[in-house]
Amino acid sequence: MEEIDVKLRADGIQKKVISPGKGELSTFPDGTKVKFHYRTSLCDGTLVDDSRTMGGHSKPMELILGKKFKLPVWEQVVTTMREGEIAEFTCEVKHTALYPLVSLSLRNISHGKDPLEGQRHCCGIAQVHSHHSMGHTDLDKLQANPQPLVFTLEMLEVLPPGSFQKEIWAMSDEEKLQVIPHIHEEGNALYKSGDIAAAAEKYYNAIACLKNLQMKERPGDDHWIKLDLMITPLLLNYCQCKHLLGQYYEVLDHCSSIINKYDDNVKAYFKRAKAHAAVWNEAEARADFAKVIELDPSLETSAAKELRAMEERIREKQKEEKGRYKNLFGYSSKASATASTG
Repeated sequence: MEEIDVKLRADGIQKKVISPGKGELSTFPDGTKVKFHYRTSLCDGTLVDDSRTMGGHSKPMELILGKKFKLPVWEQVVTTMREGEIAEFTCEVKHTALYPLVSLSLRNISHGKDPLEGQRHCCGIAQVHSHHSMGHTDLDKLQANPQPLVFTLEMLEVLPPGSFQKEIWAMSDEEKLQVIPHIHEEGNALYKSGDIAAAAEKYYNAIACLKNLQMKERPGDDHWIKLDLMITPLLLNYCQCKHLLGQYYEVLDHCSSIINKYDDNVKAYFKRAKAHAAVWNEAEARADFAKVIELDPSLETSAAKELRAMEERIREKQKEEKGRYKNLFGYSSKASATASTG
């Protein structure tokens, strides 16, 4: 271990073992999967990220070695750790300059967003030196002023190559394309069983995977369009789940993005109309339902049914508000009368 520590120090990394772990140190061949919790902080102790609390839940980091992770220093330091070991690594700036981008992706994932959201289509170094806000004040500061960071890691599991099923992010482009239909089917099965949140997660994973592939293509090219046509039905299914989960504004955003590209997508109009109705956007809902009927007259009965339901909800809301105002003014009148006779 002393030899490892010397090599680390020579490369600008200081290791401090907090708990030694157990067993023999793995040789970590390419393809090894490691699971670990991480805590990132500035040298003054200021917390930046913690995998145990990020996004409101505890989710360990998973890396497959040899896949050229954006933060090479993590691959470097985990190969010095045994299972169960907890260690602190203080890393010089040359190892940490890209951390804001990695952190942004991890934060997005923890909140169920696209891991690439908020990143420009340029190389990492260009992003680090740009003035583009990442949407997080602490990351903006770290991007503008790169500094050494302390990574406190707890090694949970080391899995040798071939001993686990690959996650989507670890697959080749060809493997990803082959597995997407299976994920789609898994999402459909979960939806039919009533597990809407789990179905939404499956659809989201498939969409994020396809978008990652799409990033490598020129927008509008044949392969880009082919991928987009694969994304669209998954995104519509995702919207259906989000509607049932009450996240109507997300449905509005996604359906609008589909309509902006495919203005004859009747399913997108129908789902957007229902979302507008749910958030009391009566005029917008009526316009979208009218478009649905224009595009597919066979859906007139379904659209009419949704419109009647919306109108009934509006009447109930107006009735409720009228009663509330009546009670309010009734109370005011009584209070006034009491005051005048006092």
